[in-house]
Amino acid sequence: MKPAQADAYLRRIGAAHPAWPTVDVLRELQLRHLLTVPFENLSIHLGEEIVLQEKRLVEKVVGARRGGFCYELNGAFGALLSALGFGVTLLAGRVYGEKNRLGIPYDHLALRVRTVDGGDLLADVGFGAHSHYPLALEERGEQADPGGTFRVIVAGADPAGVQGSAGQFGDLEVVKDGKSQYRLETRPRVLGDFTAGAWWHSTSPASHFTRSLVCSRVTEDGGRVTLSGRTLTVTGPDGRKETSELVADEDVLTAYKERFGIVLKSVPVVRKGDS
Repeated sequence: MKPAQADAYLRRIGAAHPAWPTVDVLRELQLRHLLTVPFENLSIHLGEEIVLQEKRLVEKVVGARRGGFCYELNGAFGALLSALGFGVTLLAGRVYGEKNRLGIPYDHLALRVRTVDGGDLLADVGFGAHSHYPLALEERGEQADPGGTFRVIVAGADPAGVQGSAGQFGDLEVVKDGKSQYRLETRPRVLGDFTAGAWWHSTSPASHFTRSLVCSRVTEDGGRVTLSGRTLTVTGPDGRKETSELVADEDVLTAYKERFGIVLKSVPVVRKGDS
């Protein structure tokens, strides 16, 4: 990523160009990203191709002022962090779904980030409702965050608090409020490794992304706003939710624009054959 592209990306998320790649800078960048770039799967239902190439991802997030799902958001964010001097490694995860079953390989993309003043951190701007700030990968105790109470533990350990180390290539569990969210491999990956996972989530009738519409982001007060099809849900920092149904197409398009900065010509709908 060229300096001009990095500057444009920083303007997109409302962040100043940092002097050094520090922990505090990473915390600010992750939060600003979550506040401004929505987690969304609209491309799947708009018939837009999802290409896991750095240039295409940055063009979508910065040029088109869109969001995306994990491969796109963390792929683009990782490119920005690398351009700013952070050490970035792509990690593959498998998400826990129904009946606590793990999803497909390369189900999720997250980032291991090294700063100049701290250890390895887990940065993730592509997992929907998740931590607002990076998590310390080597810390096995509780990590308080506006998004909940998190732990990063050895895979298979008791989420309540078994200590330990994952080893060089051991798996880790990311736990939120006592419930495992995803299992994370620690071996390095490259963006192309996730192509099959992105294809599956974009095309398979078994993927929840093909069966529903979602657009969501963190709000300035620490809550969240989500548009699922025509249902608009505003969640306050205390967890209270206000839900409204948007009947008119104009209201849906206005919500995309005013709530998420996304300008659409028509209302996206779940494509036939995807449900």
